[in-house]
Amino acid sequence: MDNKTLPGRLGNPEATLLTDPRLDPRIRALLEAAGDLVSGIVPPGVVASYEDCLDYCASFESITAEVHPLARAAMPKFETLASRVEFIEGQDGNQVTLFIHEPKTRRGPLPCIVHTHGGGMVLMTAADPGFVRWRNEIANAGLVVVGVEFRNGGGSLGDHPFPAGLNDCASALKWTHEHRESLNISSIVLSGESGGGNLSIATTLKAKREGWLDNIDGVYAMCPYISGAYANPPEQLVSLVENDGYTLDCQMMAAMVTVYDPTGGQADNPLAWPYQAGVSDLEGMPPHIISVNELDPLRDEGLEYYRKLCRAGVQAVGRTVHGTQHAGDLSFPDTTPEIYEETKRSLMGFALSLPKE
Repeated sequence: MDNKTLPGRLGNPEATLLTDPRLDPRIRALLEAAGDLVSGIVPPGVVASYEDCLDYCASFESITAEVHPLARAAMPKFETLASRVEFIEGQDGNQVTLFIHEPKTRRGPLPCIVHTHGGGMVLMTAADPGFVRWRNEIANAGLVVVGVEFRNGGGSLGDHPFPAGLNDCASALKWTHEHRESLNISSIVLSGESGGGNLSIATTLKAKREGWLDNIDGVYAMCPYISGAYANPPEQLVSLVENDGYTLDCQMMAAMVTVYDPTGGQADNPLAWPYQAGVSDLEGMPPHIISVNELDPLRDEGLEYYRKLCRAGVQAVGRTVHGTQHAGDLSFPDTTPEIYEETKRSLMGFALSLPKE
């Protein structure tokens, strides 16, 4: 086969997201108009120090936060929703903030989504407007949502390497389960995107190891960031080459890995990097949906995890959102609304399909 016929950077090493013909043209037009906010921040490289990687994450988070006022201005009012904040004690004795969203008017128990936000476990916050809107949109569709403000490896909520954020997500999930009756919820689905996808999956693996898997009724992980193998991509994860530099690149992700796991000692630990889980780790898991994006470097690690779930006998669905880059189905609710709505419908339908307690 002529290499030129291969997709993305496999066929053309100079390809970019904006030149890739698979990209949805509306996303291309928006990105061309907006420019690259972080083009001036150069990843520190795969052998950079922990301190340099922390500095990179802080700069990245700070610059991307510049678009938050625009996102807040575009936020619908959601006047039919009630929102509140709960403060709970985490398993490490720290305080964990939970953002709870639900319809003001409801009849009987509703499914609950425990949401773990993206950012590679080292960036961003649950209070960022994109995540607030996503939680509100899910609640507006008729579900209860609990957003977890976990400790990050870096950025404004750092510096807390693994397993701090994972422990906070586990504490949030246990609290939600313990309060099923007062929350008036029928089932609990763990869901997150990117680093939040990692934490959704890793929390479930932790629950199995520790004997509280019955707290979790389902997992819906989107564009999960789960291999940790970005400094030296495995041959089978073709998308790490095919789509390298499409929103994410391997050097950037390698720096984020260093922030989450400064010594590299967790490289083979499925609780840090769920891609490392074996079939025996996955047997008996609750139903999963693994949703990936066609033009994402992380696409193939998500799909391989889905295949492992299938081999372990877990009820699992693999889903690919075409024409989109990393988290592209969640990033542009007003530019590609039907893609955003389809992912929301998929999540809602999954939650409603689970047996009620």
